Formats: sequence, C-alpha cells, structure tokens
Amino acid sequence: MQRFRVLHESEIECRVKQVAERGAVILLYKTARTDMDLLDETVGAENWQCDYKEIKGNLYCGIGVRTGEDKPYVWKWDCGIESREDEDGNQKKGEASDSFKRAGFKWGIGRELYTAPFIWIPADKLHLEKRERQGKVKWFTRDTFCVEKIAYDDTRRITGLALRNEKTNKRVFVWERGQA
Repeated sequence: MQRFRVLHESEIECRVKQVAERGAVILLYKTARTDMDLLDETVGAENWQCDYKEIKGNLYCGIGVRTGEDKPYVWKWDCGIESREDEDGNQKKGEASDSFKRAGFKWGIGRELYTAPFIWIPADKLHLEKRERQGKVKWFTRDTFCVEKIAYDDTRRITGLALRNEKTNKRVFVWERGQA
C-alpha cells in the first residue's frame, strides 16, 4: 500500500479555537476535500471509495482502498461528531465530513497535524473585539490565518511552522522544534 505524502501549506486550514483579551489559540486542520484529493493522487480515483453507517445514533465513515483492479478493498472506519449548529440542518453534513476526515487520519492522511505545536497568537498581532452581555465579556476576532510555511522531519513530525494573518498579511507565529 502506498504511503500518503505530508500535507502542503495550501492544504492546511487554520481555525480560531479560543479568544481571550490577551490573544487567541489557533488549531490546524484538513478538509474532506483535501483527503479526497490525496486519495485520488496517491491511489487513483478508481481505487478508493467511502461508505457511511449509522451505529447507535453515531455516523461512521469508512474509506476503502485497493492496491489494484483485482484486489479487495481494505477498509478503515471512524466516527464523526455533529457540528455547525445552524438553522439549515448542516449538523449531519458536518458529522459526515468529520467522520470522513477521521477515517482519512486512520489511513495516515494528515496525521502529521497531531504533532503541531500549541499555537498562541498574542493580542498585539490580532484585531480583537469585545462584546458585553448580561455582565459577561466575550472576546472575538474576525481575523483569519493561513499556514505560510511548514517543515517536517523524516518521521513526518512538524519541525517548523509559520502562520500569517490573512487580513493584515503579516506573519504572526513562528515556531521551530526545540526552541523554548
């Protein structure tokens, strides 16, 4: 079975996980489209398929991969969680996408993201906004971020990472493995 390559900068998304007065925590993730593209690239569009099953109210996705036309599919499965609570019913769509991405991790697609460092963007590199409701303060940002550079070692661990604020076009995070 062929090994999936590590993700390129353009294939990694950034999401703001938490915002506080002093800054924000950022997470790295991949999309289901990235998994589909890597499956097509690595094994060929005709050599993989996916299937969904609901088990005890949870949605599971399996990705089946074969090494040749006459070979059987080998399956790897994982469960997703509902997301995107909105009025359009996208929770199940989010659950399907999540289960597909998790099954992709089982195949090794993007598994290197689990080696990412803790990403903290200080407040002076963000545009923070504050909302006060019923005596409670909530901080948020409309800034978006992208991976500008990423480096890996031969064990597929992230060894260097730089993020850019897409609104200001400025580098806001730089990290190298081993730095304090």
